Amino acid sequence: MSGRALSGRALSGRALSGRALNERRILAQAQFANSVGDGAYLVTSAFYFARIVGLPPAEIGLGLTLGWAVGSIAGVPLGHLADRRGARGIAVLLAVATAAAVVSFMFVRSFAPFVLVACLYGTAQTGLSAARQALLAGVVEPGERTVVRAALQATLNGGLAVGAGLGGLALWLGTPSAYLTLFALDAVSFLVAAALLLRLPAVRPVPLATSAGPKLAVLRDRPYAVITLINAVMLFYMPLLSVVVPLWIAERTSAPSWVVAALLLINTGSVLLFQVRLARRVKGLRDASSSVRQAGLVMLAACVVFALSTYGWVFLLVAAALLVVGEMLLAAGAWEISFGLAPDDRQGQYQGFFGTGVAVARMCGPVALTALVLGGGTLGWLLLGTVFMAAGAAMAPAARWAYLTRMAPAAGQALT
Repeated sequence: MSGRALSGRALSGRALSGRALNERRILAQAQFANSVGDGAYLVTSAFYFARIVGLPPAEIGLGLTLGWAVGSIAGVPLGHLADRRGARGIAVLLAVATAAAVVSFMFVRSFAPFVLVACLYGTAQTGLSAARQALLAGVVEPGERTVVRAALQATLNGGLAVGAGLGGLALWLGTPSAYLTLFALDAVSFLVAAALLLRLPAVRPVPLATSAGPKLAVLRDRPYAVITLINAVMLFYMPLLSVVVPLWIAERTSAPSWVVAALLLINTGSVLLFQVRLARRVKGLRDASSSVRQAGLVMLAACVVFALSTYGWVFLLVAAALLVVGEMLLAAGAWEISFGLAPDDRQGQYQGFFGTGVAVARMCGPVALTALVLGGGTLGWLLLGTVFMAAGAAMAPAARWAYLTRMAPAAGQALT
C-alpha cells in the first residue's frame, strides 16, 4: 500500500475523531443549556406556585406527583417513537414541548390547569430524557457511551448549580417579575437545547417491519424489568440531601443551617470532578455490576455515618462524601447496564423504561424515607442502608440473567 493511501487513512481517522468530539461537545452544550433552566425552575417553582399563584402546598404536591406519574407512563411509548421516527427529531420536538409547558406555567392561576400543565411538563421531560439517551446511543460508539454519559452528568450538575444561583437571586427579590423572568429563562434554555440538538447528525430510524418482536418489547422483558426495579430502589438516595437530611438536621442535630448548603456543595462538586474518572473504570457488564455492588456498600456506610450525626455535625460532611461516592458508582454501573442490555434498535423505549426509576424515586422517595428515617431514627438509617446494600448485591445476578436471555448460554461465561 502506498504512503499516500496510508496518509489518507490517517487523515480520515483524524477527521472522524474530530467529528466525534464535535458531536460530544454539542451534546454537552445542549445538556448545559437546559440544565441551567432546570436549576432555576427547581429552586423557584414551589415558591412561585405557593406565593404568586396562591396554590395550597397539598395541591402543589399532588399536581407535581400526577405530572411525574403521567410522565413515567409516557416515557416508554415516546422512547419507542424516537426509535421509529428518529431520535434527533423527537428529542427536538420534546425540548420545544418542554419549553411550551414552562411558558404555560406562567399563565396558570388555578389547580386544574396546573395539573394539566404539570402532566405536559412531566411527559415532555421524561420523553426528552429517553430520546436523548437514544440519540446518544446513536452517535456515540458503544464502548464510549458510559464515559460520555458521565461527562454529560457532570455538565448537568454544573448547569444546575448555575441555575440554582439564579433562582436564589429570584427568591431574594421575591417579586412576580423575578419569578416570571426565571420561568422565561427556563423556556429559552430548552429552545437553545433544541437548536443545538439539530446540529447533530440524524440517527437513522429503525422501521418496525425490520424489527422482530412486539412494538413495546421492553414491557415483556422481565430481566430488564428486574434491573430497572433494582436501580429504582437504589435511586431512593436522591431525596436524601434535598428533603430527608435537612429535616433530620433540623429535628435531630444541633448542626447550623448552613451545613445543608455545604452538603449540596460536596455533592455537586464531587460529581463535577470525579464522575468521569469513575466511569472510565467501567468496561462492560461485569465491571458495571461490580460498580453497583460497591455503590450499595458505600451507601450503607453513608447511612451509618448519617445516624452518628447526632454526636456531631462533622459526621454529616463525612456521610455526604460517602453518599456522593455511592451515587457516582451507581451511575457509572447503571448507565453501562442500561445501554449494554438494550437492543440497539430499541434504545429509546428501553431507556424510557429504565428512566422510570427516577420518576418513582421522585414521587415515592420523600414520603417513604421521611417516615423511615425521621420515624425510625438510627434504626431507620440502618434499615435504609441495608436496603441499598441488598439492592446493590442483587444487580450482578439480575444482569447475568438478562445477559443470558440475549446470548447463547455458553456466552454467560463472560460474566462469571
